[in-house]
Amino acid sequence: MEYILNILGPLLEGTVVTLQVFAATLVLAVPLGLALALVRVSRFRTASTAVSGYIWLMRGTPLMLQMLFIYFALPFVPYVGIRLPDFPAAIVAFVLNYAAYFAEIFRAGIQSIGRGQYEAGQVLGLSRAQTMRRIVLPQMIKRILPPMSNETITLVKDTSLIYVLAMNDLLRAARGIVQRDFTTMPFVVAAAFYLAMTLVLTWGFLRLEKKYAVYDE
Repeated sequence: MEYILNILGPLLEGTVVTLQVFAATLVLAVPLGLALALVRVSRFRTASTAVSGYIWLMRGTPLMLQMLFIYFALPFVPYVGIRLPDFPAAIVAFVLNYAAYFAEIFRAGIQSIGRGQYEAGQVLGLSRAQTMRRIVLPQMIKRILPPMSNETITLVKDTSLIYVLAMNDLLRAARGIVQRDFTTMPFVVAAAFYLAMTLVLTWGFLRLEKKYAVYDE
């Protein structure tokens, strides 16, 4: 127990970095994903096709590769030449990647709403944008909560990939202690930290599902 207390400091510092990446990604990727989904289902064929290509690219290549490209290769791209520090590079990669996944979740939720809802909006004199905002999106929320929960929990675990940029996240902190002390106990404690974070998220999404299930009664 004394050993665990001694290593809690560095592990908590790594957890802060992990939570920062998680929170920044979630705050930025969710609205971006919703915007992409709305373009994806819009009547503008060119924009919809472009978004489809973007989603295919982001989902079809590994997140780690995208992170390495943004951090190491982007500075050498002609007419771009942007060099980002490790933390912003990680955030950009995570946001661009997860926005694509969230966009597909939102798209599926929007398209699951029956045509009758759009017709009801027309009867009420609402424009397509007003129908989307006032009728379709509120109904979509409760339908996408389970896949959003899964994707958000996956995001917590994917934050461990930032070790490739030498960022001192929870997993990197645990690995450093393991290499120093020749014991796997830090990995066990790190696993407990990850489980605690996913437990909180699972609990939160279950509360949301119960809240929105009221409208089905």
